[in-house]
Amino acid sequence: MKKILSSLTILALFSCQPDISIDQKVDDIIKQMTIAEKVGQMTQIDHRFLDDHADIKDYAIGSLLSGGGSHPEENTHKAWVDLYNGYQEKALASRLGIPLIYGIDAVHGHNNVKGATIFPHNIGLGATGNPEIVRSVSEATASEVAATGINWTFAPCIATPQDYRWGRTYEGFSSDPKLVLELGVAAVEGYQSSIKKNPRKVIACAKHFIGDGNTTFGTGLNNLVDRGNTKLTKETLKETLIPAYQAAVDAGVETVMASYNSWNGVKCHGSKELLTDILKDEMGFEGFVISDWAGIDEIPGDYKSDIVTSVNAGMDMVMVSGEAEPYKKFMALLTEAIEEELIPMSRIDDAVSRILKVKFRAGLFENPLMDYDYLTEIGSDENREIGRDAVRQSVVLLKNESALPISKAARVIVAGRGADNLGMQCGGWTIEWQGGQGDITEGTTLLEGLIENAPEGIEVVSDPLANSVKGDIAIVVIGEDPYTEFFGDRDSLNIDEEDLQVIENAKAQGMKVVVLLISGRPMNIAPHIQNWDAFAAIWLPGSEGAGVSDVLFGNFNPTGRLSFPWPVKAEEGAKSESLLYNLGAGLSYE
Repeated sequence: MKKILSSLTILALFSCQPDISIDQKVDDIIKQMTIAEKVGQMTQIDHRFLDDHADIKDYAIGSLLSGGGSHPEENTHKAWVDLYNGYQEKALASRLGIPLIYGIDAVHGHNNVKGATIFPHNIGLGATGNPEIVRSVSEATASEVAATGINWTFAPCIATPQDYRWGRTYEGFSSDPKLVLELGVAAVEGYQSSIKKNPRKVIACAKHFIGDGNTTFGTGLNNLVDRGNTKLTKETLKETLIPAYQAAVDAGVETVMASYNSWNGVKCHGSKELLTDILKDEMGFEGFVISDWAGIDEIPGDYKSDIVTSVNAGMDMVMVSGEAEPYKKFMALLTEAIEEELIPMSRIDDAVSRILKVKFRAGLFENPLMDYDYLTEIGSDENREIGRDAVRQSVVLLKNESALPISKAARVIVAGRGADNLGMQCGGWTIEWQGGQGDITEGTTLLEGLIENAPEGIEVVSDPLANSVKGDIAIVVIGEDPYTEFFGDRDSLNIDEEDLQVIENAKAQGMKVVVLLISGRPMNIAPHIQNWDAFAAIWLPGSEGAGVSDVLFGNFNPTGRLSFPWPVKAEEGAKSESLLYNLGAGLSYE
């Protein structure tokens, strides 16, 4: 009978042979693995849904995640390290001692963690048009993620959104595939860069493969957009959407996440043509493919057939979550399918090999545990300054009739729902999945930034409804409440009547009115903008609201430019033939 080596023996063997290649190390481990251990490596579970922490050891679980809002009971920096180390110690105690890879949706900073720097969402970064700031934001995010021990972020999203009614529009850099490619590469390089202060590596995830921003309205959930059907020929797919993914692959992205949507009627999670023939074979992707949250469940058929179809299609790791379908059911059915030869062992070994190679390249076998030396990275002054710079570069000034920059000796009235609302300016994917209102984390609101940075002689006064105090100029902050994914799908993109009333209140007092729009997409401003003296899209700026004040006071000459065309009717999206502002529009003070 073949002797099975203990994990200590395997690690000792590797340490005695420093020149042995990763391929050989992985081959040696796979030879020792049982089917159950291979199935465990292909399973990812949100830590909230673990039946028992001992299951990590007993089932040789390969990965855990913290989805949106999935955090320790006490959301402190130390608690995150404790959480990670506790789970990792369970994995190291398994028979082979294969470390966990821990994933998180750090999509605009380490956004599940209170006190972390929250950067602008991708739509704002797209407006900067600047790969260097995108790279800096991603590096800073990685430094904060790594400080908590976590080693995998489900970012960047390199969709090219076309229909602004889609609730994930703000997760895309642009509707222009060329800009998405350029900024997507910068993000991958930033996330996966070597961090000077913290040697631990963080791996990136290009998502969602493929066509998530190109679905046909009416084919998605609730007859809207998200998770709908993308109708593109293979040739058009390769001309428009594949290049950004190819560039990410060439930049060394370690993981790719499959998309919820369908491509020409076939769910991407079950498409061998996409996941194997195109991504792995034609594009040369050598990392591993991860499903989205319970993403295989939407493949037609029962759960066992979903598993068979997705794994045979090229899915390497399945985000079971543990909420919709129990992870033990998944592992039992995957085991059954292997034993019944519905999935060839060669496919299983390929999946496990890919996963283990990524873990080796990430340094997890050498440094699986985390200490507390790097917690000062989280929300550091240096990272917040990067955030502030990203904010000021993202502001797109679209109208200015001698209202900005704010002149000296002015009395400035600050009004609107978004003026002093950190949660609103951060948007979704912030502390909780859907985000929240008010002081949900640490940061500087737009009002606070204006007060703190007002030049001598300028008085800043808060009047939320703009109906109590008269000034020279009113800054009215309007926009969207936080949302995420299909919760943000809309059939109408009109401005809220409550917001319009505040603007009217300010106009009625004879003040000049500067409107700032917090939003995850272009909205219907065409019927109203003629009554505004100035207008700027500030997107979802995150925790460093002072960056907006830098623009308003003239300390920073606005450089932001639209990375999405702005239609007269926003519902018509990027392909509208009637535009209020074209792609690249934006004013400066000069």
